[in-house]
Amino acid sequence: MSFFAMVFSLFFVFNALGNVPVFVGLLAPYKVARQRRIILRELLIALVVLLLFNFFGDNLLALIGISQSILGVAGGTLLLLIAISMIFPRNHDPQESKRQEPMIVPLAIPLVAGPGAIATVIVYAEQLQCAWMSSAVIILAWIPTFLVLFLSSNIKHWLGDKGLLACQKLGGMLISLIAMNMICSGLTKVLQDALHISH
Repeated sequence: MSFFAMVFSLFFVFNALGNVPVFVGLLAPYKVARQRRIILRELLIALVVLLLFNFFGDNLLALIGISQSILGVAGGTLLLLIAISMIFPRNHDPQESKRQEPMIVPLAIPLVAGPGAIATVIVYAEQLQCAWMSSAVIILAWIPTFLVLFLSSNIKHWLGDKGLLACQKLGGMLISLIAMNMICSGLTKVLQDALHISH
């Protein structure tokens, strides 16, 4: 997968457009200026979390004894579940969350830096074999995500519910293709490793 394909796919994994209604609903009680300060803080926290996994994800995997091939299968499965939830979304009820100001959960984690995004970051870091290149992928995917969510109230007004839903479903279709590619690649590596061990 090319560098820009990774950026493009990671942006869709972040699912910024799909998260617009959630951000709008959770931050509705606050004034626009306060909303934007919260969004900036939460997106920066998500970026730091993803960069930490980018630099130290391999060490963590080695510590708990998980191979890259298994991570590819697991990450692809998570992405497939994300894609299915984007294509067939359920309604988010802001009343489910406490009226206390969101802090880290749920906006930074898991809405932006969720399991699928973290697994994707680790897989891309392994594929690129350069932490700085994979950091660039994360930052370039994070910038449009930040802009979309920072302007979430405006975007919901411009696109409307149907426009947001259409963009979300398109992103889900693209992610499902990426997910199947990751699963197939991971399974291929697992089989190759198993055959290598048997010989």
